[in-house]
Amino acid sequence: MSEAPKSRPKVPEGSARYLITRQKSANDKGFVGYDTIWESFQKEKKYSTPKRP
Repeated sequence: MSEAPKSRPKVPEGSARYLITRQKSANDKGFVGYDTIWESFQKEKKYSTPKRP
């Protein structure tokens, strides 16, 4: 019988509303991992001290 191929197909970059996934290159054992990049859900505003009464 023939063996399964050792190389994995290249997966395109995935994107959702706040998440991006990218495929990493395979290591010596053939494991393929993924990078996940999260975008911020909230917007931050620069803090300024309030006026004194």
